[in-house]
Amino acid sequence: MLQYILKRLIYFVPTFIAISLVTFLISINTPGDPIENMLNQNVGGEGRSGEKIATEQAYVELRHQLGFDLPLFYFTLTNKTYSDTLYRVPKKTHRDVLARLSYKYGNWDDVAAYYRNIRKFEMALYDVDINENTSEDLRKLKDMTNSLYLEYRENVVDNIINQIETTLNNNKEIKNKVNPYFLALKNSILRVIQNQNVVNRYIPVIYWYGLNNQYHRWLSNFLTGNFGISYQDKRPVTSVLYDAIKWSMLLSVLSIIIAYLVAIPLGVTSAVKKGTKTEKIITTALFLLYSLPNFWVATMLIMFFGGGDYLDIFPSFGLGSLSEDAPFWERFIETVYHIILPLFCLTYASFAFISRQMRGGMLNVLDMDYIRTARAKGLSQKVIIWKHAFRNSLIPIITLFASIFPAAIAGSFVIENIFSIPGMGQLMLKALFARDYPIVFTVFMFSAILTMVGNLVADILYAVVDPRISYK
Repeated sequence: MLQYILKRLIYFVPTFIAISLVTFLISINTPGDPIENMLNQNVGGEGRSGEKIATEQAYVELRHQLGFDLPLFYFTLTNKTYSDTLYRVPKKTHRDVLARLSYKYGNWDDVAAYYRNIRKFEMALYDVDINENTSEDLRKLKDMTNSLYLEYRENVVDNIINQIETTLNNNKEIKNKVNPYFLALKNSILRVIQNQNVVNRYIPVIYWYGLNNQYHRWLSNFLTGNFGISYQDKRPVTSVLYDAIKWSMLLSVLSIIIAYLVAIPLGVTSAVKKGTKTEKIITTALFLLYSLPNFWVATMLIMFFGGGDYLDIFPSFGLGSLSEDAPFWERFIETVYHIILPLFCLTYASFAFISRQMRGGMLNVLDMDYIRTARAKGLSQKVIIWKHAFRNSLIPIITLFASIFPAAIAGSFVIENIFSIPGMGQLMLKALFARDYPIVFTVFMFSAILTMVGNLVADILYAVVDPRISYK
């Protein structure tokens, strides 16, 4: 058994790496710009170049702090049109357009010069004084310049350049100050087109970056307990998760204990009394509960018992208002009082499923020869059921148990939101809506790890309950 456990633990390593790679690939391809979300501001506006530089400097500094200014992986297998320094361009949208331009024309140096000239022209526009004569045209010129960052189609870029030139010709005050930068910009896009070298698309290149890359940093931080910073409130993800996971764990563990304590005896009773009125009543009652959606049950409980239209017995939201300084037993009683309704909503549907699995496992065992032998020996029904049959019928229950580990930290989106419980379900829902990906992917990674652990624990329990199962 020990050898098997060690072998499974070794298998965890490549599995974990594969999961981390998938998670990382998803994270770097998610929509939106997390840095702009954290800064909560737009680069640009009607200010001067100094203000724009300060804004962009804040963007660059935060990008460096989060490690987004590093290459993505240990190496890149690409072609000669791709630059090994493209990751240094701050904006993802800009990097995408530059990569497209470089692939289309095959000359990165000219594409990079074109990008730099857009920047210089844009900064020159921000240095032009804003007055009645320049205000409207400056706004148009800035918008058109910003659109150049996002365009790689030759006809569209050419059209934008012509519009900029027309606007400058109509406003001599602006043209006198920015014309040299515009001419440099216009000439640079012409060089990109004239010097194209599409052969570079077919020349393979490997760029080696070493350990100083985003994936290595992300994986190293995860393994050391540093899960990043929340994009919403800039708190460490560890702190955010700790505040939520304790409530989800409390509800999940209690729900699991209650479900197994209730469902297993019901399943055994249903199997032993198969075909009787008792078995039919148990099966009907459990499947009636199973068929009821938990959001509807939660709503009905609040309406009837939570101060809705009828009784006001249980609180319908939150976990109490006592402070941390209150006596332990007072906080304990108030918390228990608040979780009765959500705990029932999380648990009742499990009764039917677990009891059905237990019933099936028990029925299979009760038909075996050694159970008939035990009856022939005159053993009591209680001894036959709970000493001989029960242990060997636990295989389906153990299989279910493997899925408990990730479910214990996942929480419930629906129940936690209905009852305003600040657990993992509510946290994950808010994180998804806010695109707070460090939280989302940290929970995803932990769920994957706990799934592997759950499967290992299930395999061990198989051997514990059934000595015939051995691992070599």
